[in-house]
Amino acid sequence: MMNSKARVFVKNFSYTLTTNITSLIISTLVVLIVPRLIGVEDYGYWQLYLFYASYVGFLQFGWNDGIYLRYGGKVYNNLDKGLFFSQFWMLTISQLILAGIIIVSSLIFINELERRFILIMVSLCMIIIGVRCMPIYILQGTNRIKEYAQIAMMDRILYCCLIIAFLVIGIREYKLMIAADLIGKFISLSYAMYCCRDIIFRKISTFYFSFRETMKNINVGIKLMFANIASMLIIGVVRFGIERTWDVSTFGKVSLSLRVSSLIMLFINAMGIILFPILRRTNEEKLPSIYVTMRDFLMVVLFGIIIGYYPLKVVLSAWLPNYIDSLIYMALLFPICIYEGKMALLINTYLKTLRKEKLILKINLVSLVLSIMITFATTLVFKNLNLAIGSIVVLLALRCTLAEVFLSKILPISIYKDIALELTMTLIFILTGWFIDSWLTVLLYSVAYVIYLIIKRKDIISTIKNLKLLMKA
Repeated sequence: MMNSKARVFVKNFSYTLTTNITSLIISTLVVLIVPRLIGVEDYGYWQLYLFYASYVGFLQFGWNDGIYLRYGGKVYNNLDKGLFFSQFWMLTISQLILAGIIIVSSLIFINELERRFILIMVSLCMIIIGVRCMPIYILQGTNRIKEYAQIAMMDRILYCCLIIAFLVIGIREYKLMIAADLIGKFISLSYAMYCCRDIIFRKISTFYFSFRETMKNINVGIKLMFANIASMLIIGVVRFGIERTWDVSTFGKVSLSLRVSSLIMLFINAMGIILFPILRRTNEEKLPSIYVTMRDFLMVVLFGIIIGYYPLKVVLSAWLPNYIDSLIYMALLFPICIYEGKMALLINTYLKTLRKEKLILKINLVSLVLSIMITFATTLVFKNLNLAIGSIVVLLALRCTLAEVFLSKILPISIYKDIALELTMTLIFILTGWFIDSWLTVLLYSVAYVIYLIIKRKDIISTIKNLKLLMKA
């Protein structure tokens, strides 16, 4: 029989798993259907909106990140509701002011109508995401995973239904797809506010400008915010270099391969959301053994999943003939899920739990500097698209390895043999996928995977035993 904590974990994981399966299905439908029905240039502009919108959270200056780090692991009913009420509406005011500045600046300084429209829509997205982020982080940090999952699912389902409706009635305009994204986010924001209504809807007389609390949250969260900015820019700089050196159509095609390669990250993020509040409440002496168990389990699963690369490439090539020349890059980009998955689920979650956000920042900044240097060389000096795209997985592997080496010294655990084995598996996958365009790719990588399992057999048996003990103990 599972104990109560294990039951809560399984229940919360089922919520996030359901949400992320829904998101995966919706993302897959969008990735497969939209590029086929709209023009390559329109798809490029749509991806440009999504690209810019992925950075708007950073204009919160770490405010919400600080709340997540400081109050993660607390019990919701024990929170100071009046304090969070004031924090929420102060954040809302700040996001409205910043969005107004961006909109006015776009109207004055941007001449290209398409880019001006995108920036205005991104400003609206910034308000919605910024305001929604606080109740979401409060729910995540206090382990109210069910409500968080409902908010996330509502956003994606509405978004998908609207896009399908537009496509069915014959609309092929990327601007309305952006509108669908904003409508889904706005309605989910309304529900997030309802879930935290005892915090957000209080008497105006209880509001006060809690600048001291704000600065505490920003002071803690800004390190994590800059770390997240640097993390996103590692890939973002390369994408920006591609968009500047080549045309928007090429940018859209590369973005498609990136999106397909990143779909598995939905499941990884689901686990990370659950693990953080649990690890914050866990005795630090147990953290190393839990890390080793989770790591071995995760890597066996991820290396198994990427076997599906070639069958997926064959299906996408037949379904999206206009993008066939860019799908070859999936061979380079598919291993992203290996290193981003380990980073998101284990390394970052553990470093946050141990309050090592400064270390996260330093590692990401080093990786970002390398990204800038490599992007300059590949896009401006050599102007080689293959090298530019290939550099993405190299940079992510370097960052993940560096971070895990530091974490292994903190815990402490030994991981050098595993790192070497995983780099070898990644290299085998990339070389077979890039140079062999046939089902032989699947056979060769499958043989390598079986050898990997044989080498790791003792660790796998130990992991299975430990997982059973975690569920019962």
